[in-house]
Amino acid sequence: MARNDIREVRTRGSKRKESALTRVMNNVFDFVRFAEFEIFFILLFLIAFFFFKNLTSRPEYNQILVKKPEGDDFLPF
Repeated sequence: MARNDIREVRTRGSKRKESALTRVMNNVFDFVRFAEFEIFFILLFLIAFFFFKNLTSRPEYNQILVKKPEGDDFLPF
């Protein structure tokens, strides 16, 4: 079903066109509803990236992630 580019609003029997700002905002909300999963997916990766970037920038936590445990390693480097 095709959608008209110009939406019309009925008020008291007369027709008037929606403003350009209303049409733009409706298109933005339509896009957000359409791409909701992808937006949340990207936000998840951005939050995880900044969380781990902040975690590894601190020396005391960086040692936890980098330091090898003592003894035999399962994967020797």
